[in-house]
Amino acid sequence: MRTHFVVHESFEAPGAYEDWARTRGHEIGYSRIHEGDALPADAEGIDLLIVMGGPQQPSTTTKEYPYFDAAAEKSLIAACVAADRAIIGICLGAQLVGEALGATFDSSPHTEIGSFPVSLTAAGRRHPFLTGLGDTFDTGHWHNDMPGLTDDATVLATSAGCPRQIVAYSRYVYGFQCHMEFTPACIDALIEHSDKELAELADRPYVQQPDQLRANDYTAMNDRLAVFLDRLAADYADR
Repeated sequence: MRTHFVVHESFEAPGAYEDWARTRGHEIGYSRIHEGDALPADAEGIDLLIVMGGPQQPSTTTKEYPYFDAAAEKSLIAACVAADRAIIGICLGAQLVGEALGATFDSSPHTEIGSFPVSLTAAGRRHPFLTGLGDTFDTGHWHNDMPGLTDDATVLATSAGCPRQIVAYSRYVYGFQCHMEFTPACIDALIEHSDKELAELADRPYVQQPDQLRANDYTAMNDRLAVFLDRLAADYADR
């Protein structure tokens, strides 16, 4: 499977998504836009597009972040949708996927940073890529916003702090507001970048501080993510 990552910042690493692609022997490409890499011109050569998170919003302009072009990323996502490729957006990426499909992103009711449970909806419990993974399980979080919903979108998972944690836009297009890819290395990079922000948010109900963030075990969520990805990849290959 030809997997292409769009990475917005060095501290928003693909983590377990990249580990999964490597261990499965997939052909991997990168657009590290923070380093000046170009986006793919079209969907050619891509089976799975994975768009990572970042501190930006879909409304962020190139004046604010010269290397981040939301319109260009949405155009790439739309091209992959039109070509019937698989797409996963994570956090900012999820919001860009929704916007590419015509659904405006929203503010989340709560800021969430840390490891907190998400619960599968009835549709999520029936979903062939999620069934058997447990009705409720911990995932990583680091966000203020959430993806918009199209008329055809289905919410597969929610949390106490955010009603749109996993969204299915179609059989092969997903938005993950949650971060199931977090690893200790990912967390260390985020803490190093966000120590001031974490201190300012210390009184929020769904914000953990560095000691707790580092103490969390992210292995089980990584394993669940790998099951989801394996099922998606097998289904995509057999279609």
